[in-house]
Amino acid sequence: MITYSVIFGVITAYLIGSIATSVWIGRAFFGVDIRTLGSGNAGATNTIRVLGTKPGIIVLVLDAFKGWLAVFIGGFFAPGFYVPEQVVNFELVLALFAVLGHIFPIYVGFKGGKGVATLVGVIIALYPASFFVVLAVFLMVMISTGYVSLSSITSALAFPFICVFLFKVSYPSLIVFSILIAVFIPLTHKKNIVRLLHGTENKFKIKKKLK
Repeated sequence: MITYSVIFGVITAYLIGSIATSVWIGRAFFGVDIRTLGSGNAGATNTIRVLGTKPGIIVLVLDAFKGWLAVFIGGFFAPGFYVPEQVVNFELVLALFAVLGHIFPIYVGFKGGKGVATLVGVIIALYPASFFVVLAVFLMVMISTGYVSLSSITSALAFPFICVFLFKVSYPSLIVFSILIAVFIPLTHKKNIVRLLHGTENKFKIKKKLK
């Protein structure tokens, strides 16, 4: 049942996701719009490449926190008559709207990032055990290849298998969401996949911060 609290929760999750961390940090401290530099993506990876390690890490942590917070507020907005599985389903809806907010942020003209860091925060909140294995997969691919995009895609594809076969996730909605992530992340990296296939994808390198 859709109640006023559910509607307010969804709106709040979207507004949280819309917080344009990299754009605001770039404008406030460096006088630039991160979306006009580097890859043009308003995410942590491009922030590290263009503005430096510290700003990038701050963006990464804050963007992930947005996803975690969107799930966390589910406990406050979920109707009292919801059973545990319904609460989880509601939290997933809030997570989805937070990611949509990150990709299409209302505060900065609906042009945001790819939502990977925000999804990381969602995974930490909903799949805490699976997160560490997914992180290990990401780091192994990253260290061995140097490609952030390939690391993101590989860990996303492995995610549902980790949830189902390693940690025996039982809620159908959580299983479906893990599969959606495995589909969503490659779709947001279509250009990267083309560059990987053609051997033109840039490897991740930390640059000196923009002055």
